[in-house]
Amino acid sequence: MMLQSVPSISPGPLLKVDDLVVEYPVGPKIVHAVSGVSLQIARGETLGLVGESGCGKSTLGRAVLQLRRPTAGRVLFDGQDLTEMHGEALRRMRQRVQLIFQDPIASLNPRRKIGDIVAEPLVIAGVKDPEKRKQLVYEMLSAVGLDPTLVVGRLPHEFSGGQCQRICIARALVLNPEFIVCDEPVSALDVSIRAQILNLLEEMKGRFGLTLLFIAHDLAVVKAVSDRVAVMYLGRLCEVGPSEQLFAKPAHPYTALLIEAIPVPDPDVRPTETVPVGEPPSPIAPPSGCRFRTRCPRADQRCSDEMPELRAVAPGQLVACHHPLI
Repeated sequence: MMLQSVPSISPGPLLKVDDLVVEYPVGPKIVHAVSGVSLQIARGETLGLVGESGCGKSTLGRAVLQLRRPTAGRVLFDGQDLTEMHGEALRRMRQRVQLIFQDPIASLNPRRKIGDIVAEPLVIAGVKDPEKRKQLVYEMLSAVGLDPTLVVGRLPHEFSGGQCQRICIARALVLNPEFIVCDEPVSALDVSIRAQILNLLEEMKGRFGLTLLFIAHDLAVVKAVSDRVAVMYLGRLCEVGPSEQLFAKPAHPYTALLIEAIPVPDPDVRPTETVPVGEPPSPIAPPSGCRFRTRCPRADQRCSDEMPELRAVAPGQLVACHHPLI
């Protein structure tokens, strides 16, 4: 039997982020990593979070789990504010929320055997019976497609990247959580292995009733696994919408440029020549108004003077743009 999650107590979305802000001091200056992000994730949903490197995706994911305490804002998980939890209360809540890291090899302790690595969350959660821990570890390693009798006594360096990621998934799932942040879980893997891990995540989501925040910069991957997609640029959300709808008809110029940049596996299709102007601004000194305006072909004075807020442009599709494409 798997460990049972704490019963749900809220009828609303499983996760709700309200006006989240994360800032880092760098000497006398401030890095504005996440600036007023609000989003919701329904139970059983996969929300894809995409954007260029350095836009704040991973920082947002870690702030949701309180691995990085936000500067301001709230994170409501099943109606409970994680930003107000500390100590034992937060430790108990973390049995319900877990993280899969970007680099599977680096996230495994090279000096510990796989059985001990996967069992560690159970030890922290207070499962004192060694036989019970062993049973749960064996069940979860089997669930992710590994033979526990051949795995538990070996060290991480004896496994490939894909096998290490399966071990990381087993570790994340051994406490039977409800919500998992997947922080670019396939970006460090060979292309030939990515589909296997994505299929495994989909299988585990259905089998254990998981809700996922799937962080990635590869839009093709996000399109394949996500129910909805949130697009992030320089610490702010610029568009949120159902996956198929957003990819078919993007409303924000930045989203459209990202989609145009997706490689097409057809030698007869010429790649688009449309690219954003210049380099992304520094998060230490973000532009006034719309943060994408310095690279946007549709920008005007209003974009400089007034920060756009997310607003509906189609059923379920929100965009933060003064001049949306739809």
